[in-house]
Amino acid sequence: MSTLYTAGNIIDQIFQPLKPGTTKLLSSPFTARFDLNVKYLMSLSSANLLRTYYLEAGLWSYSGSASTSVDPDIVQDLPSTWHWGWESPTSELRGHFLGHWLSAAANVYAQTGDEQLRAKTTFIVKELARCQEANGGEWIAAFPKTFMDRIAAGRKVWAPQYTIHKLFMGLYDVYRLMNLQEALSISIRFADWFHRWTDSFSREQMDFILDYETGGMLEAWANLYSETGDEKHRELMYRYDRPRLFDALLCGEDVLTNKHANTQIPEILGAARAWEVTGEKRWRDVTIAFWEAAVETRGTYCTGGCSDGEVWTPPQKLAARLGSAQEHCVVYNMMRLALVLYRWTGEAKYADFWERNLLNGVLAQQNKQTGMVSYFLEMGPGSTKTWGSATNHFWCCHGTLVQAHASYDHAIFHEDPSGLVVSQFIPSQTAWCFGETNVQVLLSQRSQTGSMVMQTFNDEGLGFIQQLHLPQIPTDRPNRYVYELQIKCDQPAEFDVKLRIPWWVMGQPVILVNGEPNPISDQSLSFVRIRKVWNNDTVTIVFPKEVTSLPLPDQPDTVSFMDGPTVLAGLVDEERLLEGDPDRPETILVPHNERHHSFWRDGSYKTINQERSIRFIPLPDVTDETYTIYFPIRKRKDWSEE
Repeated sequence: MSTLYTAGNIIDQIFQPLKPGTTKLLSSPFTARFDLNVKYLMSLSSANLLRTYYLEAGLWSYSGSASTSVDPDIVQDLPSTWHWGWESPTSELRGHFLGHWLSAAANVYAQTGDEQLRAKTTFIVKELARCQEANGGEWIAAFPKTFMDRIAAGRKVWAPQYTIHKLFMGLYDVYRLMNLQEALSISIRFADWFHRWTDSFSREQMDFILDYETGGMLEAWANLYSETGDEKHRELMYRYDRPRLFDALLCGEDVLTNKHANTQIPEILGAARAWEVTGEKRWRDVTIAFWEAAVETRGTYCTGGCSDGEVWTPPQKLAARLGSAQEHCVVYNMMRLALVLYRWTGEAKYADFWERNLLNGVLAQQNKQTGMVSYFLEMGPGSTKTWGSATNHFWCCHGTLVQAHASYDHAIFHEDPSGLVVSQFIPSQTAWCFGETNVQVLLSQRSQTGSMVMQTFNDEGLGFIQQLHLPQIPTDRPNRYVYELQIKCDQPAEFDVKLRIPWWVMGQPVILVNGEPNPISDQSLSFVRIRKVWNNDTVTIVFPKEVTSLPLPDQPDTVSFMDGPTVLAGLVDEERLLEGDPDRPETILVPHNERHHSFWRDGSYKTINQERSIRFIPLPDVTDETYTIYFPIRKRKDWSEE
């Protein structure tokens, strides 16, 4: 049992995250997505990120032909260059993206040490402090305080506390991961304003105020309290308690169906953080009750997604909800919650959920060419992905996009008192200490397709071949994933290495330690434990995979197909009835164009024995193609295996 140290409290949890910044990605498809995200973060100018904060602080205005704070002879600062959509100067949600940007920048810096990104972030934080000073020393938002008065008066306004939480979140991550003390100082001064504002409301009045989308303000106060131990921040945490929601969850009521999904999840993340900093069991009970209601009772799509558009689906009733499903913000925030519960409990189901949503949500909803986000993931027949733009939309999902692709490293490795835990199989390396032993860990994925060129690129494309890697081409088409875990210690040390066995593994996993088989005594276990004296060792991990089918819970004759952990998308613009046995997907799908002369092609399939053939590709690889995920299946009475 590990412990989490907070403001005077010690909270038990099974797995601990490794120290931030110690895990770094190695070259893989994940680094390509990560790099796209970093490129986008750096492409956005500081002036544009801060523009609406400057506007509210009286440090910038626009006369119709030029900006008052920018020299027009030096900088072209015309509306065509500004941020628009939800970040436009007239949007009531303006300012939300900057908080996400700060959080993503802090996480990227922790992994890469990018000093250019640190300098950009430091400048933005200093400018926020300047805006706060211009606003009187406390208020620091991109909109006026009157928005908060409108909430208190029951008048309509677009989620100002949701937006403010994003800034608190970004400042907290910048302070925590970049050690920028000014970020914490800004937050403390802003919290003073909130403490005074909420002091004038009764509990009943606060309950009405909090019924209006509050975002993760509870989490913001818990984070602040964990750093300061200030009683004011503890009081704010309790003022932002949500008894109307939390008590109903504890009573087992369905308070989610058809409700705005991304309203509740940040509040539950706040409850989870409140438990970590207070140790009060109610907060933990609320968190677990929510997961039961949102996931276990409700069920998920094949992707792992939980929402129909922006609302919760009815429990186990998904067939009528295959339109604009799976909002990206819901995917990301539920992944955050799954990671919290995984650390608390050590139960692999939460890591399985995280992996499934990473592949079929976060990756599937990022354009692999532009890095932009798809707000929803359409799941009906003949769907397409609608991509946002770099500067003209700034939906809420733009914010969770940049955070999601900056934080893969959070979930890969953990530790417990007995040793190291490999939770996700993303190529990476980490530095870890077990007692007085320094341990270097490298997790890589072997190519199972044949020859692979390891290359270096320049801006024009392939620059030169850095290394030619020519593994033996397998005789048969690969039906497994193979990983290598290299462990090097500065002195021999005995400890456990625990390997999560993912939910999608079909058949017997194979574990080799320095080439020798490591018996798996119980195939039903979610983890394999290897205990030995480690020094300079290699663990080879083989996970067999298959194409499987997953039915809709309320329409079992309508199924999706998965290749291991990845959903397959049929490239067809209409619903098609397929014939075959869904319990034997090989009667419906076979590999398509599976072999190049030098390597095997993985992930491409086509239907067989159908009136018209359909090609299937991994859902994360779909960009502008029209696709269908779920297909009605009819068994033929005279079906016989070909």
